[in-house]
Amino acid sequence: MAFGIRLHVWGQHGLFTRPELKVERVSYDVMTPSAARGILEAIHWKPAITWVIDRIHVLEKIRFQSIRRNEVGHKAPAGTIKRAMNRGDLEGVQLLVDEDRQQRASTVLVTPAYVIEAHFVLTARAEPGDNEGKHLDIFNRRAAKGQCFHQPCLGTREFAAHFALIEPGAPLPARNPKAQTAELGFGAPRDLGFMLWDIDHAAPGRPSMLFRAVLQDGVMEVPQPGSAGVKR
Repeated sequence: MAFGIRLHVWGQHGLFTRPELKVERVSYDVMTPSAARGILEAIHWKPAITWVIDRIHVLEKIRFQSIRRNEVGHKAPAGTIKRAMNRGDLEGVQLLVDEDRQQRASTVLVTPAYVIEAHFVLTARAEPGDNEGKHLDIFNRRAAKGQCFHQPCLGTREFAAHFALIEPGAPLPARNPKAQTAELGFGAPRDLGFMLWDIDHAAPGRPSMLFRAVLQDGVMEVPQPGSAGVKR
């Protein structure tokens, strides 16, 4: 793990939607690997690298709150956007929010806080000037300054994620002592069931990939790409 990073992330709320419960949204107990990857990509990403999540430390108690949120009912069709791009104008690309607003119940996490441990690997799109040290320096510099290409979020856009780089060798942020209970796997591992690992955007139909999530002493280990722990 020569090029690993550690990032402390936290926020007021989080909503990591279970795919089987996305009409009236219900969050997973813990941040998903794909959501963690999205936060890292908001800070630094290039086609030359891909982020791999190694583990997620849970720092706070898992608490839920039911709220009602306004959502837009539909997305702009991809075909309409593609045709507009080919034409070079935006005619027909619109969503009328006031006419397509829906109010839905959501079960969200309260004051979630995590440490993401991850590393990156170079892709086939890496150019001669790309190397691990270069991209590691860029990420560390941007994360230390709080720079990001867009505001990272805890599952959905309205729940902003704050972040801070944990320097190499520095201790992890202290876990809330009240969180060190059986709920976070202290005393015995806690099985969280199957969790979304990522979406395979390259495969037909973009299937979901899942893994068996387990919390042990407040830490969720994430299987590596291509390993037997990733199920399709």
